[in-house]
Amino acid sequence: MLTVTVAEGTTVPEMFRSRVQLSGDEVALRYKKLGIWHDVSWKGYAQKVREVSIALLALGLKPGECVSVIGENSPEWVYIDLGTMHAAGTTVGVYATNSWEQCQYVVDHSESRFYFVENEEQLDKALRFRANVPRLEKIIVWDLKGLKHFKDPMVMSFDEFLALGHELGKKDPGLFEKTWKRVESQDLARLIYTSGTTGPPKGAMLTHTNITWMAKAMAEGNPIEAQDEFLSFLPLCHIFEQLFTIFMNIKYGAVVNFIESTDTVTDNMREISPTVAYGVPRVWEKYYSGIMIMMSDATWVKKMIFQASLKLGKKYAALTTSHQPVPAMLQLAYWVAHFVTFRKLKERLGFDRVRLAFSGAAPISPDVLRFFQAIGIPLREGYGMTEGTGVTCANQGDRVRIGTVGQALPGLEVKIAEDGEICFRGGNVFKGYYKNPQATAEVLEADGWMHSGDVGVLDGEGFLKITDRKKDLIITAGGKNIAPQNIENQLKFSPYINDAVVIGDRRKFLVAIIVIDEDNVVKYAQDNKIQYTTYATLTQHPEITKLIQKEVDAVNKTLANVETVKRFTVLSKKLFVEDGEVTPTMKVKRKYINEAFKDQIEAMYKD
Repeated sequence: MLTVTVAEGTTVPEMFRSRVQLSGDEVALRYKKLGIWHDVSWKGYAQKVREVSIALLALGLKPGECVSVIGENSPEWVYIDLGTMHAAGTTVGVYATNSWEQCQYVVDHSESRFYFVENEEQLDKALRFRANVPRLEKIIVWDLKGLKHFKDPMVMSFDEFLALGHELGKKDPGLFEKTWKRVESQDLARLIYTSGTTGPPKGAMLTHTNITWMAKAMAEGNPIEAQDEFLSFLPLCHIFEQLFTIFMNIKYGAVVNFIESTDTVTDNMREISPTVAYGVPRVWEKYYSGIMIMMSDATWVKKMIFQASLKLGKKYAALTTSHQPVPAMLQLAYWVAHFVTFRKLKERLGFDRVRLAFSGAAPISPDVLRFFQAIGIPLREGYGMTEGTGVTCANQGDRVRIGTVGQALPGLEVKIAEDGEICFRGGNVFKGYYKNPQATAEVLEADGWMHSGDVGVLDGEGFLKITDRKKDLIITAGGKNIAPQNIENQLKFSPYINDAVVIGDRRKFLVAIIVIDEDNVVKYAQDNKIQYTTYATLTQHPEITKLIQKEVDAVNKTLANVETVKRFTVLSKKLFVEDGEVTPTMKVKRKYINEAFKDQIEAMYKD
């Protein structure tokens, strides 16, 4: 068993250099190319970071300037990120799914002079907007497939870029060390542009202290070990993925495995079988619905065994998560259920080695958490935001309380304001919004308290329960306050519902926009010989309407009358990031949905 060694430092370069000295020849990163997994040692990682850093200095990067990067998760992405910080610059990640207009906004607003793009697709976007961004000087491409004969004075390959660094490194061998040692803890390390659910994205400024503080605090309650392995698949410009691929990787020496592509996540999960798994609620909901649909196809005997095992698992998990003693007979029965059912199921998913599992970035249904706890995957929920460097509260160690997002990280203060808003203060609080002092003043008090915009309740032991976003609370025409998130999460627990948006502010009753889970509804249609031609005709088929009505009715039975969904509309299209309907982490943009589908909403309210 490997000894856990903790990298120290108050800046990211200090922490990184400490890790390289501690772990040197051990594996830091893995990536798959042409069907073969390749290892990158900490020494190899450090060499790449050095090359990128010196090359940026050769291009003329000045301390504090921003460098933008767009692409799928890969070693190059983190080389550029760490290289930028070692050159005293600030990394700005751009979502690979962004339109060229959205890319332009981030590159322009951040005043980036240098823009790293992964491939031809991302280069095409950059070429469309470069004339509108006068500060942009160079575009560097790291995957040249399809660009072999492309020539442009503003565009250079990653190899050409690194060659500049080699020349400067020869002329000034001490430049790299001299530069990164000048970086101070309160310097800006990265700009993370928020998803922009209510308007243009804002650039949240995170310092080196924010990152090094979070790297330590997050693992105090849920320790990360040197032999742990992560699968990097969430967007790397999002704080949730950075927590693991960058912060935890450097601090504790865990190994990061990069997916081949977004289409191979489940295959790569089975190949790697990570010890620490994490994902946004949509990921866990898809796994859950996939398992339930898979079991619906099983033989009668297997169905009965699975249902009996699941029933035992839920009893066992309910006792263990509430710290109650487990009777010996139940322990024995659960061990048998795990050996016969859950062990094979976890192997099939690639979760057989998981010892820690996290859900974050959006609320998740407690029923989904209970399901995974029951089958032996210790899924726990955390809460945070970009402005709080990713995490504020988490269910930690054996202190797990389903239905809450856990307790505050060590060293953080959390309080509930008079209007119910969650506020927090500590080392995770960001520096403010880039070039937006007014927006900063609206959320950040002079004494360090951060206003989250979320509404919640703290119990006597400090466990936090999120009610909803403050701006999303519904006040009905009858004056009743309703939190739509809880209702939506219950609806999304159905294997046939992918998304649900509850509407009813200043209305007499609640209605819902429903987006079906295509895979599971298609299978239902095939099993029940329902004829359809397109996705749109499937969603509008009377039998599918009956199916969704049944799921809505089941949820309504658990709700107070004022909270029940009286009518719903199944959308004839899916929600896409590209269409501006959801964020890259798959959070629905309510304001956009209300506007885009106002005709369907009004139709539900017509008598």
